[in-house]
Amino acid sequence: MALQTGTKAPAFTLKSKNADGLADISPLDNVGSKNVVLLFFPLAFTSVCADEMCSVRDQLKEYEKLEAEVYAISVDSPFTQEVFAKEKNLNFPLLSDFNREVSKQYDVLFEDLLGFKGVSKRAAFVINKEGTIVYATDSNDPKQLPDFEAMKKVLAEG
Repeated sequence: MALQTGTKAPAFTLKSKNADGLADISPLDNVGSKNVVLLFFPLAFTSVCADEMCSVRDQLKEYEKLEAEVYAISVDSPFTQEVFAKEKNLNFPLLSDFNREVSKQYDVLFEDLLGFKGVSKRAAFVINKEGTIVYATDSNDPKQLPDFEAMKKVLAEG
């Protein structure tokens, strides 16, 4: 069971890759000034994950209006994520949980998904400006997308 609402969100730092090189990103550094949306997804380049990331890309302005920074996390390498982000014109950071530490910390790691060991579940967390999880969902069905409207509603309610 993923971390629940009302829980203090664990802080972490993960690698991201773009044209400028590798960077360490700590999403919860924004706590205090921004809400944070964490989207865990199984694997880059799969059709459902691409649909999810493109949907978020197309709605990013809505999240920004709700004072939220969006980060997507998978166990793919940062180099794979960079190619995926370029191909799909993603306009938010993809973070590599290659060592699977954050997926374990948030309790959203499949032990086995179609024979692949240690893949992130499709999960979403909204963390408010105080660093508390105010929305949490995960699914054992990798084809089930998060309820983006419910996430935006929680953000709008402050």
